[in-house]
Amino acid sequence: MKMELIQPFINAADAVLAQNLNCPTQLGHFVMEEHAYHSKGVAAVVTVVGDIEGRIIFDVEPATATRMASVMTGTERQESEELVLETICELANQVIGNAITTLNDQGFHFKVHPPQVHQGEGTKGNEDTEALLMCFDTDSGKVYMNIAMHYKRRRRGEQL
Repeated sequence: MKMELIQPFINAADAVLAQNLNCPTQLGHFVMEEHAYHSKGVAAVVTVVGDIEGRIIFDVEPATATRMASVMTGTERQESEELVLETICELANQVIGNAITTLNDQGFHFKVHPPQVHQGEGTKGNEDTEALLMCFDTDSGKVYMNIAMHYKRRRRGEQL
């Protein structure tokens, strides 16, 4: 996967997480994934179509999601609360929205679908799609982002 596609997601995740969680972030490990993705617990999946197509999974363990929601709302939250899921979807929206805006500014065109809550096994990529799993360390816990995208071959006259 080309760094020109990945760097906007790294930059966006670093900035959004640091701002919303009021803490420094650090990019931990990142690896190429060959197998179907398994959720850590609370995940938001965002599908992107356009010049580059694929999906981004923004994923955290349930306890981390609860801590993140508590920090962002300023009150203690319970794992079972709907607001915890909404918080993860909102963070995914912000991170992915910022990254897509940067890519749009570079000349790429996309349509971004709203995040969907995801748990369990994800979809496996194909030979045209590479998936990169990266981890960000925050004071609330680890945040995982799995990005699987490929360049779309557009036919003459085709529009988004």
